[in-house]
Amino acid sequence: MSNTSTTRHTRRVFSGVQPTGNLTLGNYLGAVRNFVALQDDDSFERLYCVVDMHAITQPFKPIELKSAIHEVAAAFIASGLDPAKSILFNQSRVSAHAELGWIFNCVARMGWLNRMTQFKEKAGKNKENASVGLYAYPNLMAADILVYRATHVPVGDDQKQHLELTRDIAQKFNNDFEVPDFFPLCEPLIPAESARIMSLRDGTAKMSKSDPSDNSRINLSDTADLIAQKIRKAKTDPEPLPSDIEGLAERPEARNLVGIFAALAGTTQDAVLGEYGGRGFGDFKPALADLTVEKISPIGDEMRRLTAAPDHIDAILAEGADRAAALARPIMTEVYETLGLLGGGTTG
Repeated sequence: MSNTSTTRHTRRVFSGVQPTGNLTLGNYLGAVRNFVALQDDDSFERLYCVVDMHAITQPFKPIELKSAIHEVAAAFIASGLDPAKSILFNQSRVSAHAELGWIFNCVARMGWLNRMTQFKEKAGKNKENASVGLYAYPNLMAADILVYRATHVPVGDDQKQHLELTRDIAQKFNNDFEVPDFFPLCEPLIPAESARIMSLRDGTAKMSKSDPSDNSRINLSDTADLIAQKIRKAKTDPEPLPSDIEGLAERPEARNLVGIFAALAGTTQDAVLGEYGGRGFGDFKPALADLTVEKISPIGDEMRRLTAAPDHIDAILAEGADRAAALARPIMTEVYETLGLLGGGTTG
């Protein structure tokens, strides 16, 4: 997916997380931890967004949404994201996202959206009752990225299709309006070591904050006692751990727990099996519980402290939104001028 169109644009990272419930250990190891690592890379400008407008594409309760926005922002900060080093904000405070999202509704093609697999998964069997917003939200996701001319996007496997759509929209805009390289063809930013964390109840299913069973996941807001309890109850098999990775091939739950240990310890699965191979889960689970509590429970403690002061979180998000809008405003002015519209320059 490499291209040279990013070279004239400022190297800029954008990523967003929906406020749809507790962030999990999977979110932390697969995404948030990588956001924190990037903030010391001075070759990038960085924007991290609570994408709250995406959250209203499906049924929601306003009071719960407001709380969830604060919680995701608190999770970012508690995990080590420094608002002084990266721009942290919520999407609805910067109207340029919605403005460019509508323009991209007029650029993207129906056939492109019909191929988006996530709509089919989220809409389920009764897609006729799904909101138009849920159908078109990949266009808003493209706007989230391109309103800042972001050149790089940290993505997991489930978002690669949407990033391809973002590139298609950027290319079509550039071609249709004869403005070569107006928008960059953004590139995925995939860490060399990217942890894929699975459910504690089913090693073949991704750990998800939407799973009906709370015991299927470690939430970043869980207390130390609850984290240890969930690890103890995690599904396993009766066999001892193998001495090499090949022995995990047909053992999804064992593979998942070993992967979690390796990711949290900053080591390899080989190294974990070198220490615990041949030993049963009666030995391994307490060690994993201790390690998970050590790494994750301080995040939950700090989240509780931050969410007890929502005005402080609002102030951080508002300041971040001002900084984000300052980047988006001149780009949107260029967009309006390119399209022959007269409304440019007023976006917040």
